[in-house]
Amino acid sequence: MNDQPGRRPQKSGKPGTSGKQGKPGKPYRRPQKDPVRYLAFEALRAVDERDAYANLVLPPLLRKAREKEGPEKFDARDAALATELVYGTLRRQGTYDAIVAACIDRPLREVDPPVLDVLNMGVHQLLGTRIPTHAAVSASVELARVVLGDGRAKFVNAVLRKVAQDDLDGWVEKVAPPYAEDAEDHLAVVHSHPRWVVSALWDSLGGGRAGIEDLLEADNERPEVTLVARPGRTTADAVLDEVGEESALPGRWSPYAVRLTEGGEPGALDPVRTGRAGVQDEGSQLVAIALANAPLEGRDEKWLDGCAGPGGKAAMLAGLASERGAALLAAEKQPHRARLVANALAGNPGPYQVIAADGTRPPWGPATFDRVLMDVPCTGLGALRRRPEARWRRRPEDLEGFAPLQRSLLTTALDSVRVGGVVGYATCSPHLAETRAVVDDVMKHHPGAELIDARPLMPGVPALGDGPDIQLWPHLHGTDAMYLALIRRTA
Repeated sequence: MNDQPGRRPQKSGKPGTSGKQGKPGKPYRRPQKDPVRYLAFEALRAVDERDAYANLVLPPLLRKAREKEGPEKFDARDAALATELVYGTLRRQGTYDAIVAACIDRPLREVDPPVLDVLNMGVHQLLGTRIPTHAAVSASVELARVVLGDGRAKFVNAVLRKVAQDDLDGWVEKVAPPYAEDAEDHLAVVHSHPRWVVSALWDSLGGGRAGIEDLLEADNERPEVTLVARPGRTTADAVLDEVGEESALPGRWSPYAVRLTEGGEPGALDPVRTGRAGVQDEGSQLVAIALANAPLEGRDEKWLDGCAGPGGKAAMLAGLASERGAALLAAEKQPHRARLVANALAGNPGPYQVIAADGTRPPWGPATFDRVLMDVPCTGLGALRRRPEARWRRRPEDLEGFAPLQRSLLTTALDSVRVGGVVGYATCSPHLAETRAVVDDVMKHHPGAELIDARPLMPGVPALGDGPDIQLWPHLHGTDAMYLALIRRTA
């Protein structure tokens, strides 16, 4: 199996139409548009053609559909089905590509991307949902008639009828190489990850087959929506009371976390709408809490978030700082992301400042801050549950592009903190090249620094490894795969 599915050869491939008018003697029936599947197809095309992220594209599409009147107006079940079709298709794209490839007589790369989107969405309905076979096939063919035309709809019909002859386990047994012959390729097909990602995750996780399979399976599960009760503005208990115990649970590890147990739009909840709470993964919360609670020598007045966009950790740090009489400076290079940070921090009770600034060329002086967080740009391989399309979009060479920036930002952080102060280096990636390799390399060139054992700063969280740094995992902690190293400047 190739590292990337053999698809998406170009960004064109707009839906076509067919001029056929049916068989002689049989009146032509106009295709009927299914609003739910049509919306899911629109989202998949945006992900492919514009390199968009589904979690950014889908909500406005659903909101617009809910505001419509008449038969195209969405209810909660429609929104849930559209969401499942989009995310299920993206998560299992590698597996479904392999199955489709086994059912056609041409290379997969020769299938137009819009056709492949309709096919994979149909395969997901057949193999990944409880939709009856006849309904999954007929609905997919009807969608193909609407967006592709009658000619290509016949191709979709023929392929899906072949797929329907077996279940997912049966197909996987046919298309995945045996584990004993090629373990990484087997796992790549079975669990729908590019081979290079499987290899990288396995290296970072260590251990045998069971652990990596648990991790890959967790990447394919729908993550919970987790809220953060922003310190100084509200509490987790207050958010639970407002949302309702029937719709939410306390967080597993963070005292500020609230887990939503029902679907819906979290932005419509009053605590989120008013800025007292936000949507934030529990792993991200734990990183901010650990930095805030790391032991210091001397004063504790000035904090820095050096890569603050889009503002989740910055808002949490600002609240924690204000409770101690400290002030936060939140810096973000991109002006539009700096505005998001400002929105997230609006209403914080204590002093803070948001600036648009490049962390590799900081406008502040050396040894200015007591605590510094650098949550650096990375491949995002730790958030594949939330952004499943990232696994197909990233390439191994992306690591080379991030490496100099990550090292430069950590160097800036160590220069920016005073002697006795603490730096938190964080990434939403477990890849060793973005985590320990960066920390080890920078510390070799910055002898006045020492690692702090971060594990005691996440009390109650199990399976934190040998330390002193921390790697969280979806299958072990129910969080994104956040990495954190805490470093004290000693000279």
